[in-house]
Amino acid sequence: MAALRTSARRGWARCPQPAALAAAAALAVCAFYYLGGGGETFSSATRRLRATPPAPAGPGPRGLHLLFMFTKAERNPSLRDKARAALRSLLRHGRLGAADVLHLHLVTEGASRDIGLGLLQDLLRGAAFRHQVIVHDVNELTEKLFPIVEAMQKHFSAGSGTYYSDSIFFLSVAMHRIMPKEITRIIQVDLDLKYKTNIRDLFDEFDNFPEGAVIGIAREMQPVYRHTFWQYRRENPQTKVGEPPPDGLPGFNSGVLLLNLEAMRQSKLYNQLLEPTMVQKLTEKYHFKGHLGDQDFFTMVGMEHPELFHVLDCTWNRQLCTWWRDHGYSDVFDRYFQCEGEVRIYHGNCNTPIPED
Repeated sequence: MAALRTSARRGWARCPQPAALAAAAALAVCAFYYLGGGGETFSSATRRLRATPPAPAGPGPRGLHLLFMFTKAERNPSLRDKARAALRSLLRHGRLGAADVLHLHLVTEGASRDIGLGLLQDLLRGAAFRHQVIVHDVNELTEKLFPIVEAMQKHFSAGSGTYYSDSIFFLSVAMHRIMPKEITRIIQVDLDLKYKTNIRDLFDEFDNFPEGAVIGIAREMQPVYRHTFWQYRRENPQTKVGEPPPDGLPGFNSGVLLLNLEAMRQSKLYNQLLEPTMVQKLTEKYHFKGHLGDQDFFTMVGMEHPELFHVLDCTWNRQLCTWWRDHGYSDVFDRYFQCEGEVRIYHGNCNTPIPED
């Protein structure tokens, strides 16, 4: 860990104070590190990571990487409130091993960066585990993403054009080509979440990936893709595409994403599916035109190659939005929306209120 401390630009540090963690805290790296636009370049952070042996996977101590986007927050008080509520619940339930480090990756820009860092500094002050915050500049990530995802944006973005700024909504699709190779696993989450369980348990889901799976993701809990795939479904009346669980393929929701970056890098099939010719082939086959970015891409690919995905239980992403119940699908809505079991993460998508404790 010494290499991290000496080569990174230090922001402010905060280590857990309980006596039981005192020895571990002495070795902790509890500082902010800035990538892109904040003092340290992405390449220098990569060199810093390479100087430190990666934490082993499995039940022992490890580095846990969690990423979320926080942009345009200066004019979006609702986003600020959601971020505070989500992170507060995550920290309230978080119980990590004495040697674990939670690496929080903040994707942000401009004024939002200062707001996000202030929010994290306030919330992490009482954290009972070691943590590190890494800031990624949206513009630098977009520059790296655009050449990879440009061709697919027209199929999975709102409107008819391909806009440079939209590339960030496909970050999860190509994160394995952008993050340092020393980061082998990362979880990307939305900010309209409420955690009801220990975040470390979610990281344990990586160990449940079947052979060949590269991404962990929960099913979509509305008939969104029953609607989107209407033409394909009409031409293929016996298809499971767009049908509700347990036997159907309702599509995915990207509010909680487990990305096995190493598996994504190694998967010849997954990387072939990023090629423009393959994206075009699949969108034509399924007559697909979406507007939900990475979620649409994963859904379409999942119809063709379900073996690439580990399907998370609905309790890991218990979506609350009911928009489609009131827009033409009331007769089948409950077949998609039902979720049995104790909820571990609530997802207040489409601005749906999350139940209070």
